[in-house]
Amino acid sequence: MLSSLWADLAGPFAEFAFMRRALVATLALSLGAAPIGCILVLRRMSLVGDAMAHAVLPGAAAAFLLAGLSLPAMSLGGFVAALLVALAAGFVTRATPQREDASFAAFYLIALALGVLLVSLRGSQIDLMHMLFGSVLAVDDAALLQMAVVASVTLFALALMIRPLVLESFDPGFLRSVGGPGGAAHMLLLVLLVANLVSAFQALGTMMAVGLMMLPAAAARFWVADLLKMAAVAAAIAAVSGVAGLLLSFHAELPSGPCIVLGCGSAYVLSVLFGRRDGIAWRRWRDRHHLVA
Repeated sequence: MLSSLWADLAGPFAEFAFMRRALVATLALSLGAAPIGCILVLRRMSLVGDAMAHAVLPGAAAAFLLAGLSLPAMSLGGFVAALLVALAAGFVTRATPQREDASFAAFYLIALALGVLLVSLRGSQIDLMHMLFGSVLAVDDAALLQMAVVASVTLFALALMIRPLVLESFDPGFLRSVGGPGGAAHMLLLVLLVANLVSAFQALGTMMAVGLMMLPAAAARFWVADLLKMAAVAAAIAAVSGVAGLLLSFHAELPSGPCIVLGCGSAYVLSVLFGRRDGIAWRRWRDRHHLVA
């Protein structure tokens, strides 16, 4: 019984090299993306992550038209396009009364439509599906190296700038009044966000990459309050969901990206129901206990 279970869980990773690469890719993405998601949740910028994920598409599509399926070219194109969308949305927010979330929503819709149009000019439906949904089982060594570098840089940058990022989230006015690097912290967050979305592009595509970033972060909020603990819990949820998604994809012969994101979604639903911080079941038990007391 135990040997059979172990074979089902560890066998695919021990036997197939593409499963091992997919596992390493998922773990690297979890370590880098989940902490960024926690900061976005803390700053109430969750939908910005979704907007930036779609903003990657036109740059990647333009690079695809020029250089084909080249990872460096598509990564650079996606990075530049997403940063341009972030700068444009920030400019509109500062120059007009429109709120930041509305600006990001407007520009990401433009970027998404432009990206789909660019792919359709020369690519096939398969190319479009690959860009939108990725294929973590087809990750090569170059993509793994990119993911590892981005995750390492992300963790190092967050360790250096965590205090300004947190303070800028709660009281940006005070941070500016004491000469703190509020603008630099905000720009760093956007750059790290884009870098993680671009590194996840080949594995999960633009539609799925944001799921691995935001769902574990939103789930972790129901378990812990401290930001550092939340980042650790979110990374653990993302990693476990990634492994579960890969195994489900392998045994059920389903697409890997959606399986991974659905694993994260299942963790989120369980957290909403049973989380120790404001989970529905926990709150009802606590309220009933207080009434009895």
